[in-house]
Amino acid sequence: MPAVLYFRKKQMDNIKKYIEQNKERFLNELFNLLRIPSVSAQKDNKETMYRAATNVKDVFISSGCAQARVMDTEGWPVVYGEKIINPELPTVLVYGHYDVQPPEPLEEWTSHPFKPVIRDDKIYGRGADDDKGQLFMQIKAFEYMVKDNKLPCNVKFLVEGEEEISSPSLKKFCIENKKMLEADVILVSDTTMLSLAEPTITTGLRGIAYFELTITGPNRDLHSGLYGGVVNNPANVLATIIASLKDADGCILIPGFYDNVVELSEEERELLNRVSFNEVQFANNIKVKKLHVERGYTVLKVLAYALHLM
Repeated sequence: MPAVLYFRKKQMDNIKKYIEQNKERFLNELFNLLRIPSVSAQKDNKETMYRAATNVKDVFISSGCAQARVMDTEGWPVVYGEKIINPELPTVLVYGHYDVQPPEPLEEWTSHPFKPVIRDDKIYGRGADDDKGQLFMQIKAFEYMVKDNKLPCNVKFLVEGEEEISSPSLKKFCIENKKMLEADVILVSDTTMLSLAEPTITTGLRGIAYFELTITGPNRDLHSGLYGGVVNNPANVLATIIASLKDADGCILIPGFYDNVVELSEEERELLNRVSFNEVQFANNIKVKKLHVERGYTVLKVLAYALHLM
């Protein structure tokens, strides 16, 4: 076996061994956080939000951060932690969030949303997938590298409590703490994977634009027998406007929409072609009979533009 492959196999064996030796502790620590109902949308949730933030801070310290603290914002607190091994080395800023969506409707849950359980080798509980679970994977990978003296760079953690309500306090916090948050790269795992068997790196995300459109009609409710056919129904006008945004082939008709679209590079196309993707299975998972894509694009290419899957 070549030396490089031998080294990688030995390293993977060490990682797997560390996971097995600490599996119960990892799960207990994660479950302790999952049990905290850190629902950021609930205004009267101060005690549980700070309890979740403090929990994350304590895990940072026990996992190897040299310092960690809960920092107030205009909304829910941010948790910051760091391990600086050499200021001359690159710095990775790990982003995550400890807040979760409201669990309602509760009757749809098989088990209690804040009493995590394991079924079929999967953890069920609010936040197990978004984003406490991903955050814990990063923290425990960091812990392994610290304890095995394999940390190759400086690491900073920024974990907020308002992601599920559009992060209203984060921008100001980042501006006010710009020096503290300086980094060479930001690592986020609150994304997706193509499958459990195929690790996926997301290198970018599609943006979101919100608009509110108000259609003004007549000054009162009109009788269809007297006014029908001669006065536009605002609901029909709105439907017409929405329908005019795309043509029959899915192409967006808004002038200038495509002006700043960056085409995939040859390297990106080559990486994309290596990805195994089953359109039928993808459609079946969301219970739709047919997938619709813009003229000239495949389903995978559209997803790649949305998530930059590599």
